[in-house]
Amino acid sequence: MQGIINIQYVVTPYGELIIGDYEGRICLCDWHYRKKREAIDRRIKLGLKAEYYEKGTDIIKETINQLDEYFAENRIIFDIPLLFTGSEFQRKVWHALTEIPYGETSTYLQLSKKLGNEKAIRAVAAANGANAISIIVPCHRIIGSNGEMVGYAGGISSKMRLLKLEKAISSDQLSLF
Repeated sequence: MQGIINIQYVVTPYGELIIGDYEGRICLCDWHYRKKREAIDRRIKLGLKAEYYEKGTDIIKETINQLDEYFAENRIIFDIPLLFTGSEFQRKVWHALTEIPYGETSTYLQLSKKLGNEKAIRAVAAANGANAISIIVPCHRIIGSNGEMVGYAGGISSKMRLLKLEKAISSDQLSLF
């Protein structure tokens, strides 16, 4: 029997998200319109041996509530059960991302060093780009070593707005981009 990933599309002030629940844990909170949408969906479906079914659930509703609180600047930590679907290395990177505090940024190099292999910068960047639980797993907090805004599945504009929301960058920095 094939498993079910309940999904719901949600419009936020930062763009449209697709949120997925597999057996009471969030396995997907990603930008609906992103370049790697098909690859991400395929990885999750194959990894969980499940198909998407559009239906809201209690955990999706709670995720939406927590995202709304975050966007309203009333939440800095998410407490939702997560399910990472990817390689062991990807899961380590995604877990490390959750340890970057609200209002702070890090770089691929800093993340590589934290994981014990500073030469793994490209692999860390690839895993960061494959993150399927955006915002909650804050890949938007990764910037270039020179302070530049680097790729983001939701777009650089959304990334800058999220970092501004968290006061991780100033309005002056935004004017540079």
